[in-house]
Amino acid sequence: MESAEPDGANTAGMNATLAANIARLRERAELEERRAPLSTRLADRITRFTGSMLFVLIHLVGYALWLTINLGLVPGAPRFDPSFVILAMEASVEAIFLSTFVLISQNRMAALSDRRAKLDLHINLLAEHELTKLADLVVRIAERIGVTETDPAFHEIRQDVAPERVLDALEETERPSGR
Repeated sequence: MESAEPDGANTAGMNATLAANIARLRERAELEERRAPLSTRLADRITRFTGSMLFVLIHLVGYALWLTINLGLVPGAPRFDPSFVILAMEASVEAIFLSTFVLISQNRMAALSDRRAKLDLHINLLAEHELTKLADLVVRIAERIGVTETDPAFHEIRQDVAPERVLDALEETERPSGR
């Protein structure tokens, strides 16, 4: 039988460290959500709702009623916007606000993505450094017991990576030739 976390994350078959990391990251995300300004939380909620089928359904019904009433298709209902100017204005104002809410949410998500990318980079650099030290230790152990390694690729992994040189090389390859 598989065990499940209260929030639905299935950690069955994972090692304890990975399951603990998932729990800590979830707790951190919940803490950041609680610490977010009210305006950001409100924009996120509005964006989530406006991206739902319920929002689409409400608008379909609302616009259909607006159109049928103002086309005079509903007997006894007074036409309050026969030229649809009010409808056009309402739709324009709504679009302005919705696009602003979406941009606020996207900015927050972009900042979160940048933070995660920096965290990934730092963890990868740390792992690279640790693996370099382990490779060096393996070589020293091998030398002590009389085993020699002649593969040049193995000796390359004993060198620490200089991230600034990697970034410089990547930027150089991305530049258009002739500049």
